[in-house]
Amino acid sequence: MPTPKTLRLHAFGLDHLALEDIVLGPLGPSDVHVRFHAASLNYRDLMVVRGEYNPKLQMPRIPGSDAAGEVLAVGPAVTTLKPGDRVASLFFQDWRDGPIQNATGKSALGGPIDGVFATERILPASGLIRIPDSLTYEQAATLPCAALTAWNALVERGGLFAGQTVLTLGTGGVSLFALQFASAMGARVIATSSSDEKLVRAQALGASATVNYRANPQWDQEVQALTNKRGVDHVVEVGGAGTLPLSLKAVTPGGKVYVIGVLSGKGATIDPTPILAKSVQVHGIYVGSRGMFERMLAAIEANRIQPVIDRVFPLADYRAAFEHMANGAHFGKIVLDLAM
Repeated sequence: MPTPKTLRLHAFGLDHLALEDIVLGPLGPSDVHVRFHAASLNYRDLMVVRGEYNPKLQMPRIPGSDAAGEVLAVGPAVTTLKPGDRVASLFFQDWRDGPIQNATGKSALGGPIDGVFATERILPASGLIRIPDSLTYEQAATLPCAALTAWNALVERGGLFAGQTVLTLGTGGVSLFALQFASAMGARVIATSSSDEKLVRAQALGASATVNYRANPQWDQEVQALTNKRGVDHVVEVGGAGTLPLSLKAVTPGGKVYVIGVLSGKGATIDPTPILAKSVQVHGIYVGSRGMFERMLAAIEANRIQPVIDRVFPLADYRAAFEHMANGAHFGKIVLDLAM
């Protein structure tokens, strides 16, 4: 058996991220020994490495929240999993279901606790979930953060139904999963991107209309025109401070805006007037629970949804994978092949 490997961050910056041997601890009664085959990157992982996510992060730290693999062994108290089961990691190791709690964030992989950018890890059985045979390990590894965030926003929090209109920003993982979920549920999707080529690909995934935000800096006006000045029912807001003002203009009165990411920056002052004047419902979305994941997997299977993978990088090429994330050229998810 090859020696287990991991990516470990010793100080902020890509130069301080290293591929190293990992020594696994003992298998506790409720623990599971997993061999991970694939992991996917989120923008959060890049922020963690850069020191933008939590400048006080304790070092060293294993980054990464999203991985999929096979169970090698289980502790004597584990009854939900067995060797050979195909599983994915849960972003929050301790959020079973129901509303998010104050302590939930302390169990987030790749931040407060070591993550899953590793060929093998020992995790609590409660922090893993079975994946369907219809998905490859690479596809399943894209689900724990991006897919669940989109599902939580539109379905769990948003109550999306057929005939409504959804606006997605960009073509990263969360936005494309939102497009796929909304299309599967019979909603109309307006997708935005700075690339006409990406917009064509978004249409192939089910987008009903598209807007190039580079060609149309005031893209909220284009969205209003596409909806006969009504506005959209749901906005999957991944941009942050730089895009939220326009999202508030693009949403219909009484509509919902899901604040998910900070790709365009954070810390700017937001005018609350549009929220008040239009009775907009603004929801902060922080991934989701195990229960949400289970319901999402059922929908993925029923609708035969295939996650969109941009590129797969060997683990040894982790630096190139992070740089690809940083340049923003990807369409869908960036995956690490953990086979060594």
